[in-house]
Amino acid sequence: MTTVTDAIVVGGGVVGLTTAVTLAERGLRVRLWSRDPAGATTSAVAGALWWPYRIEPAERVGGWSLETLAVYEELAAVPEETGVRRMRGLHSGERFAALGTWAAELKDAVEVPEGLRVTLPLLDMPVHLAWLERRLVAAGGAVERRAVSGFEEAAALGSVVVNCTGLGARELVPDAGVSPVRGQLVLVENPGVEEWFTRADPASAATTYFFPQPGRLVLGGTAQADDPRTEPDPETAREIVARCARVRPEIAGARVLGHRVGLRPVREAGVRIEAEALRGGGLLVHNYGHGGAGVTVAWGCARAAADLVG
Repeated sequence: MTTVTDAIVVGGGVVGLTTAVTLAERGLRVRLWSRDPAGATTSAVAGALWWPYRIEPAERVGGWSLETLAVYEELAAVPEETGVRRMRGLHSGERFAALGTWAAELKDAVEVPEGLRVTLPLLDMPVHLAWLERRLVAAGGAVERRAVSGFEEAAALGSVVVNCTGLGARELVPDAGVSPVRGQLVLVENPGVEEWFTRADPASAATTYFFPQPGRLVLGGTAQADDPRTEPDPETAREIVARCARVRPEIAGARVLGHRVGLRPVREAGVRIEAEALRGGGLLVHNYGHGGAGVTVAWGCARAAADLVG
């Protein structure tokens, strides 16, 4: 017996899962195809603080981000289930004047001499991704481990295909404008840090941030363009710890629990959400190119892509 499917979502990171959930909860019969388990995707490595960072196009990002923020604020009511918590912290050196109009919607953001103090959603990504998978299944969707070599394979089943492949879009679309921006993190025992901190220079490949997560403190980071290395670099790790320790000296002595590397799927022209006809028939809807801000715009972009599915 052939299972009737309305949409096949290709890609199992936060963007793919959120898109699949959105479609399934609109009543479509959805299958999600992912080469890797959710815990092995780039999304699982993310920090993951809600903030529109290094993502284009600016005229659409604000709306997508605020839609997503509203969802996370609801999910933060049950953090143990969803992995979403609201936490206070400091964006060092940040000023309202440098941000988009979306910043006016932040409820408790305050400019201080050091930067911008604000309470934002902080996601424990392994927990959140597992919760999204459960929510998809509860809505009648299915998660399948399956690699694809082209979208026609999914379209042959008579379904709309939604491309949420992130970095994979470079080869699958193909889209030469997609490239990896390498992010490296260090996980340490939390020596008592209760607030997050970020300091980022868009012109630099080195950033400084730390995010308290359950059972660990996540230290970062890097933004190394066109760097496909997935192995942690020991010298980079030492530099990350040293930068964070200059902000909170107790971090210097924290026991290292592990290292993580993720390749952010950056697209030169910004996020792509649009539909096109496939050769041989069928509809392909694109939702990729989110760089390091997939978590921040996930629900806004998922809804925009779902509107194109119909």
